[in-house]
Amino acid sequence: MRPLSPINQRRWRNFKANRRGYWSLWIFAALFLLSLFAELIANDKPLLVTFEGEAYFPVFVAYPETEFGGFFETEADYRDAYVQELIHEAGGIIVWPLIEYSYRTINLDRRALSPPSADNWLGTDDQGRDVAARLIYGFRISVLFGLTLTVLSSIIGVAAGAVQGYFGGWTDLIFQRFIEIWTSVPQLYLLIIIAAIIEPNFWILLGIMLLFSWVALVGVVRAEFLRARNFEYVNAARAFGLSNAKIMFRHLLPNAMVATLTFIPFILNSSITTLTALDFLGFGLPPGSPSLGELLQQGKANLQAPWLGFTGFFAIAIMLSLLIFIGEAVRDAFDPRKVLR
Repeated sequence: MRPLSPINQRRWRNFKANRRGYWSLWIFAALFLLSLFAELIANDKPLLVTFEGEAYFPVFVAYPETEFGGFFETEADYRDAYVQELIHEAGGIIVWPLIEYSYRTINLDRRALSPPSADNWLGTDDQGRDVAARLIYGFRISVLFGLTLTVLSSIIGVAAGAVQGYFGGWTDLIFQRFIEIWTSVPQLYLLIIIAAIIEPNFWILLGIMLLFSWVALVGVVRAEFLRARNFEYVNAARAFGLSNAKIMFRHLLPNAMVATLTFIPFILNSSITTLTALDFLGFGLPPGSPSLGELLQQGKANLQAPWLGFTGFFAIAIMLSLLIFIGEAVRDAFDPRKVLR
C-alpha cells in the first residue's frame, strides 16, 4: 500500500485532532453500515428455517407455502400461526431477525398508534407499522439519496467551475449570467410543482434535485482555477504542449479539490434535509416508502402519539449533527493555517 504524502499525513493528524469530528465519522459510518443490512436486522421473513432436515433462507429466497406442507402456491407467510405450526410439528426451527417486522409490515396483533413495547420498540405508526423498522430503512434511503446526489452534483459542479475558471473571458461571463438566472428559480416550489404532476420516485427526485444542486461548488472551483491558471507551472505545461484537458484535471484540479472537499459534508447535509422536507410536505418518495420526513409528518398529525415525533426529530437531529461535526473536522484538516503543537 502506497504511504501517504507528508501533507496528507498532516491533514489526517489535523482531522484526528478534532475529536468530535473524528468520532462522529466512526459513529456515522457504523450506523450507515448497519443500515445497509436492514433486511437482516428488521424483516418479517426469518433468517433461517429448518424443515424436515432441510435449511431454508426466506430472507433471500421466496418459498411457497406448499414447501412446508401447506395448501397455497403463494409465498409462505411466516408470521401466520398455521405456517409456524407446520414447521414446528416437523421438528423445524425458525430464526427471526432482531426486529420481526419490515418497514411495510402491519402488526395485526396491536392497534395502530400503539406506544413502545417489547414487541414494537418504538411503537407503531397510524397504519400499525413498526416505527423502528421504518426508521432503519428510512435512514438508509436518506443517506443513499444524499450520497448519490452529492457525488453527481460535485462531478458536474467541479467540471463546470473548471471550464469557467480556466478559459475565463466570454466563457466565464456567459456561464456566470446563466448561473445567476438559474439560481434565481425557486427550487423548492419547482420541485413541489413537478412532484404534483409526475408521481415521484427515488430517481425522479434525484434528477430534479440534481438540476439545481450542482451550482453549489461552481463558485469555489471557478475561483481556484481563475487564481492558478496563469501560474508558472501552468504556463510551463502549455509550453510543453499539454492539452487544456490535461492541464485542467492533472495540474489545476488537485489544488481546487482542497477547497471543494471541505464543502462536501455540508452538501450531503443539505441533500438529506431537502429530501426530508419534501417527504414531510407529501411531495417526496411514493406513499408507503420508509421516510424520515413522513415519520415527522405523522408525528405532527398525531400529537397523541409523541413517540412518532420524538423518533423522527432525534433521528434527523443526530444524523445532521454528525455530518456537521464531520464537515468541521474536514475543514480543519485542509486548513493550511491549522498546525498541531
